[in-house]
Amino acid sequence: MSALTIDGWCKTSRDQKSTPVGEIHFYVDVPLRQRLEQAEERLQKSHEREVMVDVDMATLDLIVPEGYGPLSDCQMRVYLHLERGQYHLVGHRASDGSLIYTNAVLIDQQL
Repeated sequence: MSALTIDGWCKTSRDQKSTPVGEIHFYVDVPLRQRLEQAEERLQKSHEREVMVDVDMATLDLIVPEGYGPLSDCQMRVYLHLERGQYHLVGHRASDGSLIYTNAVLIDQQL
C-alpha cells in the first residue's frame, strides 16, 4: 500500500477559479493500483480521453483539510499525458457539492 499526501484544490462552481485547500492524504492499496493500471491500458488502446475509477472508501483512509470534508463521493480520474498514465483523486464536498481534487500522480511511480 502507498500512502500519498498531495496538494488539494477546491472549485465551488464551473466559472470559479480553483483555490488551494492544503494537503490531502490517502492510501492506494494493491487492488486500486491494479485498477489504475488497467484504466491506463484501456486508455492506450481505446484513445478515450479519461476513465473514472471507483475507490473503496474503507481502504482509501482519506484525510482532507478541516472544512473541506466529508466528501459525498470519491473516484480516481485516470488520463494519459505524453502516453503515460496519470491519476488524481476527485470528489465533491458533502455540504455544498464543491469539487475537491488533488494534483496528479504518475501511475508507474507508485510502489
